[in-house]
Amino acid sequence: MPVPDSPAHASSVPDSSAHASPAHASYDAVIVGGGHNGLVAAAYLARAGRTVLVLERSAATGGAAVSARPFAGVDARLSRYSYLVSLLPQKIVRDLGLSFTTRRRRISSYTPSGTGGLLVGGDGTRASFARTTGGEREYAAWREFQALTGRVAARVFPTLTGPLPRREELRAAVDDETAWRALFEEPIGVAIEERFRSDLVRGVVLTDALIGTFADAHDPGLAQNRCFLYHVVGGGTGDWNVPVGGMGALTDALAGAARAAGAEILTRHEALHIHPEGTGAEVGYRTDHGEGAVAARQVLVNASPTELAALLGDEPPPPAAAPEGAQFKVNMVLRRLPRLRDRSVDPRDAFAGTFHVSEGYEQLATAYREAAGGSLPSAPPSEIYCHTLTDPSILGPGPAADGYQTLTLFGLHTPARLFAADPEGTRARLLAATLAELDRHLAEPIADCLAPDALGEPCVEARTPLDLARELRLPGGHIFHRDLSFPYATEETGRWGVETRHPAVLLCGAGAVRGGGVSGIPGHNAAMAALGH
Repeated sequence: MPVPDSPAHASSVPDSSAHASPAHASYDAVIVGGGHNGLVAAAYLARAGRTVLVLERSAATGGAAVSARPFAGVDARLSRYSYLVSLLPQKIVRDLGLSFTTRRRRISSYTPSGTGGLLVGGDGTRASFARTTGGEREYAAWREFQALTGRVAARVFPTLTGPLPRREELRAAVDDETAWRALFEEPIGVAIEERFRSDLVRGVVLTDALIGTFADAHDPGLAQNRCFLYHVVGGGTGDWNVPVGGMGALTDALAGAARAAGAEILTRHEALHIHPEGTGAEVGYRTDHGEGAVAARQVLVNASPTELAALLGDEPPPPAAAPEGAQFKVNMVLRRLPRLRDRSVDPRDAFAGTFHVSEGYEQLATAYREAAGGSLPSAPPSEIYCHTLTDPSILGPGPAADGYQTLTLFGLHTPARLFAADPEGTRARLLAATLAELDRHLAEPIADCLAPDALGEPCVEARTPLDLARELRLPGGHIFHRDLSFPYATEETGRWGVETRHPAVLLCGAGAVRGGGVSGIPGHNAAMAALGH
């Protein structure tokens, strides 16, 4: 149901700091960037008695972890960019006294196959495997592999908020040579092909290695393994949960916790440079009314390593080494969920978890080859879920009463390079092809289910890596800021994985070791490093 137009960022805490100036000339800590990791760091440091200033270039805090009403006149607060929570430790929620919760999705995933499909989650999982794969073998292999990743999760996740372990220390903590080889040493494709015969099941497993990472299952660099690891260790269980109230509920709570502890947060204050000086640093900034500078004993940068290099005046990475995102994000509001070709499954079950589209093992390999060769995938792979089936609170009373639902689609294997020549046209072609792949599994076109906005236009928006680079300053649109790292120390890492070559400057964003995803872990770890723990 239409409502008056509302601001894109639905912050629960009105921010009147855009025209303010820092209260002091010097702070114990200046945090560049008010995304969720910067807010975590600010809250920890302020609670420890440090004077803290957060400089955020946008009109509101939150970064990529925000809620928004992107469709004119439609009262639906979408988690516009990041949308599920797995890696946020309850330790951070408890330590900071956050009023924030998540809900577990009752269904894990649904993958269409022919006239049926594989439904994972609930009492019917075993029977669904049997119908889809023709026997018990794949279900047994699935259970065994889930147990393996579960053991790794229980042993690795607790280490993420402590000093970095050495590689052999983490290996000893895992205490499972089969798991270590599968996840840390050999391309994940080896483990998948050793264990599973079904192309469909292989694809479901592989997707966790590709969300936000452009790689083949057998990439010798193991970027896919690192991505897989972070997708299966969250919370010690690997569950991906729905943020109640949308992702903005988390960042609103974090901003509130930081302010309550005494941190000063200024929006529309863009950092221009960081000049390390002696035992501290100067941070220059710009507002709508001019430029200024503030001194700090420590500077924590909640931005990408590429952005940090620019702030320090360092040389940017060469083009061949620059980060590149490869995801396609689509947000939709529907009047109702679409009917499925598979009549044995309720759409409310199929879309409650992750709905896999064109993500068979060979389909993913083909899509990767096509994209690596410079073409959009002929059958774009994607996965979809419906936030409102688990948390209807993001809908206003009118849309909720009318039966509206939201859909979030995350497309794979669409690297930024594919959009360079014709960003708008390529986005439109990819959106059409992606929705056409979804339509293959529906009994009615998804277009017939889209809600109209106040202007009568369908409620669908698409974001490519180039859009994310422009809107969020993600380098190359890379949602992790750069390729993820294994969560152990190397010669280049410091004690916490947040250190830089300047003792007064720490990295607290997703590009830190053990960064990526909505976790708050880099913010926590940078705060611990700043406090000398």
